[in-house]
Amino acid sequence: MASNPLYINSRITIAGWELTEQFVLAGGPGGQNVNKVSTAVQLFFDVLNSPSLPERLKENIPRVAGRRMSKDGVLMIEANRFRSQDRNREDARERLKELILKAAEPPPPPRRATKPTKGSVERRLKAKSGRAVVKKMRGKPTGE
Repeated sequence: MASNPLYINSRITIAGWELTEQFVLAGGPGGQNVNKVSTAVQLFFDVLNSPSLPERLKENIPRVAGRRMSKDGVLMIEANRFRSQDRNREDARERLKELILKAAEPPPPPRRATKPTKGSVERRLKAKSGRAVVKKMRGKPTGE
């Protein structure tokens, strides 16, 4: 169990009891240590049942998380970038924080449809006809 709360921003704080950590063997560099010590961290967070998150975030996080989220609404982040357990733990917590902040961003403004200007239409058509002339010149000569 992770005991320290995770501060996301001034309004969102995830209590330590909501986060579950599991340590597993990690591949990669580490020499003999890699086969003996479980340094990789799997951080689990039940998004859908969390009292710390507002409803809007509970709807947005599955879209941002993608395959890292199970059908039950549990988010799993695996961190094995570093050789030490503590650094991997901090990395996993930081990645969870970034994911929640990304889900908390406001939606982009709606796109306003625009028409091309008259000048840009004329330039495009002039360039097209110019390319057509160039390509026509590449053909076989006519019998004139």
